[in-house]
This record gives sequence, C-alpha cells and structure tokens, in this order.
Amino acid sequence: MLAQPSWSVNTLFTSDIHATPTTNVSPSQLHHLLRLSALPLPASETEESRMLQDLESQLQFVRAIQDVDTDGVEPLVSIRDETAEAEKEGEITVDVLKEDLAKETVSGIRGRITRPGDAEKEDIEDWDALACAPKSMGRFIALNNTKLTI
Repeated sequence: MLAQPSWSVNTLFTSDIHATPTTNVSPSQLHHLLRLSALPLPASETEESRMLQDLESQLQFVRAIQDVDTDGVEPLVSIRDETAEAEKEGEITVDVLKEDLAKETVSGIRGRITRPGDAEKEDIEDWDALACAPKSMGRFIALNNTKLTI
C-alpha cells in the first residue's frame, strides 16, 4: 500500500514566493484576522504584503493536506502503541500491585513509605560544595559583602 507515495512534502511548499496566489486574501480580510487574533496590524505596506504572502502560503499548505487521499486509513485515536503486546505490557493486575507493594518499606516516625530506587545512592554525585567555595562559615558559603562600582 505504501510502496508508492501519493504525494511529496516538496509539493506543500511554494517554489516561487512571488507566485500568483490561487485565492486572494484582501488586506481588509488580513486586518480582520489580525484583530480577531489580537495581533498588531502591519506597520508598513511591505510588512502587509509579506503577511499576505505568508497567509497564502499557509492556505496553500492546508489545501495540499486536504487533497491527500486518505481512503482506507483508519483515524488516529492517539499517538501510542496500540498493539496487543503494548496493551498487555501496560496492564496493571493485582499480582503486579502485590509485588510492588511488597517492596515498599515504612520508615521514620511519620511512617513514610519508601520504594526501592526512590533515592539511589549511586546516582548522587559525591562532592563537597563547601570544599569548592572560596570561603565558608560552618556549613554555609561565605560571600564578600562589597558593592560593585562601575
């Protein structure tokens, strides 16, 4: 089915930026769209013509997308793996919950629940920030309180 593509991305872009547009968007329509979008109006004629060209290019892009043959293509429900294996992998059963709950430990006065891997010691860098500081007082970094003169 997908051996021969029915269209190319290159057809979505205009080859000539000054090509004659297929539908004319008037400056008054552009101003109306800008007001609806709460965007500033063009400051000059050049900026207005550039906005019109951009709008025409975007409309051409939308028309090209609308012309793509989508017969036989199922609508996309979501962007995820919907195969049977993926659904089984994402399935949470009572057995999986029992296994994970058995790994939990209660610690501290308030009974905080911790799970293995919550704070892995090997992932934490072993360096002393105070040792790198030019000055320190106790467990704090000391800064010079001098005003900068420019």
